[in-house]
Parts: sequence; C-alpha cells; structure tokens
Amino acid sequence: MEDEELRVRNVVNLWILLSLWRNGSHGYELIKEIEDATGRRPSASQVYPFLQKLEANGLVSAEETGGRGKKVYALTEEGRTFVESKMEMFSSVISSTVEKDLTVCAHCGCKVYQGGHRETVGGEELRFCCSHCAESYRRAMRD
Repeated sequence: MEDEELRVRNVVNLWILLSLWRNGSHGYELIKEIEDATGRRPSASQVYPFLQKLEANGLVSAEETGGRGKKVYALTEEGRTFVESKMEMFSSVISSTVEKDLTVCAHCGCKVYQGGHRETVGGEELRFCCSHCAESYRRAMRD
C-alpha cells in the first residue's frame, strides 16, 4: 500500500514507525524520544507531516486527548503490517552490513559483533562471547 508519498526516507521516519509499533504517542513525545536517543532534535516539520501522511493512508489513527488539540497517534492493523514489512526490509540491509563484522564464539557458536573475549588456547587465539565460554572451552579441551 506504499504510495509515492509514504516512503521511509530517513531515520526520523523510521524511528517514528518503530516507536508507534511499540506504543501510541503524541508527536511531541516522538520528537523528545528521537532527541534523547540521537542527541539531535528533529523539527516539527519532519515529524507532523509524516504522521499526517500515515493517517491519510489509514496506517495510524489519531485520537484527540485533553485540551489544545493534542493527538495520540497509534498504528492501525494495516499500519502494523506496514511497519513489520519495513522492519524486515531494514533488518536484511542491517544484517548484510553487519554480518561481515561478526565472529562466532569458539565454544557456544553465538555471533559476536563487538567486544567479546579473546584468549589464546593451545597456541591459537580464539574469540569467545564471554570469559565463561572461554573457561568451558578450556575445560572441554582438558577432558
């Protein structure tokens, strides 16, 4: 149902969708959440027109609460489906970007992106997700 006007073109749009997927929100709350997470405050002109496009396309409902015309935006069922399709699309892009930087724990096989625990065992430097896996690996090698 994505028309030309409803492309997710930037991080602000993506953040709005993911935030609404978790919970309904006021536009101001979305602005504050994005600012807290990124350190950059999006302008109202980045947030409200996108919310209006979502509403016009039936992807969000807006309910007025309290005074001053404040609205709480919440995803409709069609909106949830739309966001989940975007999450799949973006997760495959992120996965293909991150995959090359992953290593596998020598003991449990979990994928490690950053950090982890490096240790030399039997003259070979191995990477583990944590020191507990390194210890378990050393024990298994002794047995």
